[in-house]
Amino acid sequence: MSGRHSLVLESQRHLKWRRLDALEQGLMVLCGVALAGFTTTVFFDVVTRILGHPWLWLQEVTTTFFVYGVFIGTAVATRRNDHLYLSAVTEAMSGRTRLFFETFNRLVILGAALCMAVFGYINFRQGFGNFRMPSMTPLASLYAAIPLSGALVALFAVEQIVNGWRHGFADGTGDPAAKVRAPL
Repeated sequence: MSGRHSLVLESQRHLKWRRLDALEQGLMVLCGVALAGFTTTVFFDVVTRILGHPWLWLQEVTTTFFVYGVFIGTAVATRRNDHLYLSAVTEAMSGRTRLFFETFNRLVILGAALCMAVFGYINFRQGFGNFRMPSMTPLASLYAAIPLSGALVALFAVEQIVNGWRHGFADGTGDPAAKVRAPL
């Protein structure tokens, strides 16, 4: 690992901006908090139901941890290339063909991220008219995760496209011909 606390693998460093490493670390911590919170609240929900005194608000908290965990995890997975990404196909390619498909894959991700950001924001704004029971919290509190995740996914996709065009998409351990850069 490069840097004191970087989570970025050295084989992927050429696609990453160091300034975003701290953001990734923070998002990873939030994912851990969401996972721990989700697990704990499900456990307490089951226990309180077995005891015959359910805490109804636990379902809302569980849902919140789940939703935020999923959408924060989506952003982190994009930065780490751990998402549904056809890497096996592109890693077998080299030269301009690889450059095209690596760029195309990330442009598709960028398009989906922009849809999440735009339509998620619309959904968020409309969520102030619907409420969660029993707390009467606006559903917008859940929907906020969608445009935030979309913006982060878009940022990380742009980061990889720019750095891939500058430094090549290959990790340096494979075919030297795969390191073809885009003409500037």
